[in-house]
Amino acid sequence: MRKETSSAGDTSSGGGGGGGGASPNLEWRFNQTLRNVQGLLKGRSIPGKILLSRKSEPLNPSQHFGRSFSENDKDKDEHSDDYSEEGSESSRSENKSGVKNSKNELSENSSSSSLDAQRIVEGARATDSARITKFTQELSRPAVILEKLRELSWSGVPPYMRPNIWRLLLGYAPPNSDRRESVLTRKRQEYVECVSQYYDVPDSDRTDEEINMLRQISVDCPRTVPDVTFFQHAQVQKSLERILYTWAIRHPASGYVQGINDLVTPFLIVFISEHLEGGMDTWLVSDLSPQVLLDIEADCYWCLSKFLDGMQDHYTFAQPGIQRLVFRLKELVRRIDEPVSKHIEDQGLEFLQFAFRWFNCLMIREIPFHLVTRLWDTYLAEGDSLPEFLVYISASFLLTWSEKLKKLDFQEMVMFLQHLPTKKWTHHELEMVLSQAYMWHSMFNSSPSHLAS
Repeated sequence: MRKETSSAGDTSSGGGGGGGGASPNLEWRFNQTLRNVQGLLKGRSIPGKILLSRKSEPLNPSQHFGRSFSENDKDKDEHSDDYSEEGSESSRSENKSGVKNSKNELSENSSSSSLDAQRIVEGARATDSARITKFTQELSRPAVILEKLRELSWSGVPPYMRPNIWRLLLGYAPPNSDRRESVLTRKRQEYVECVSQYYDVPDSDRTDEEINMLRQISVDCPRTVPDVTFFQHAQVQKSLERILYTWAIRHPASGYVQGINDLVTPFLIVFISEHLEGGMDTWLVSDLSPQVLLDIEADCYWCLSKFLDGMQDHYTFAQPGIQRLVFRLKELVRRIDEPVSKHIEDQGLEFLQFAFRWFNCLMIREIPFHLVTRLWDTYLAEGDSLPEFLVYISASFLLTWSEKLKKLDFQEMVMFLQHLPTKKWTHHELEMVLSQAYMWHSMFNSSPSHLAS
């Protein structure tokens, strides 16, 4: 059980915004994919997942739904207003002429398409409003039912609810509301003690291995999400360094591995958003009190620890967990799109050469940063099943460029896969990747022999 049926993830847009709303053609492809998925899964009893049903029944135009909009939502609304105006103009033209000829029929078709587009947007708003109500009801329980919260969260979490929901999904905050505050206070104090014990000590008290590890972390912190100004603040980098070093010392089986620094960034952004308004570009760390900053660090540390508990062998020596996922990805792509698989093999390109980074950094470096928190809503909702589902997300991501890849030689493929054209992606493209991943997961996961070597 995991996913709540929903429209595109508008409720959960991350900070910032990239690009405008989806074009009508992209909207058509989007809905066509949904129809294909629905046809494929027809008759199966499957828990509600994202994008498997998207109702567009007409709503009362005067009805308004309160919610927070991101830049992406704004762009989509502007497009929907355009569709609405076009539909109204067409209708007025038809009433005026009253002539039943081919031009009028064309106008009627245009009007119908425009109104359909408007209804889709209105239907999405209704779904968002309904989902927010469900989130609110679930969070107001004396004891949150985590399975229901996972179902809702898979399709995206409203940004202002994200900090509390992420703490719950990771098991950092207890489901019982009457214990929650005391547990968080105790865990935050425990983190402060860990920092004092492990980080705030002179180098003379560290082993050579610990000194080298701290040096590597201090080198990697300034490289973390370099295109986001907020992460270049000295205080943010110092917080990142404390979190990573403390985590590495307390997890000696893996220690620090490059890539873990990226995994802290979604937590930092989400927990800071509780205390600073606006987008990341306007945030000033100086507006946070030292105590608040320590609480944020503590939450990031404990959530990172909980998150990585289920994938420890991804970061132990030789990273066998990631190598296993790369192998499964290769097999899955071969089953889904044999021509692409064969072309990659014929060109001598190994999946490890491009997919290792995807699994190591969990796609953070492959998509615009403002989409990362939305993607991580699904990650956290998957829980212990995440490593398995990552393979399907990666396959869906790779095969987004299936036709392009078949035209590239080895060197061109290497360059293309290292610099994928996702800079202008919006939530729409991300939702397409997730829905395709779910479809393939439904097809193949219950029949593992299909992926046997």
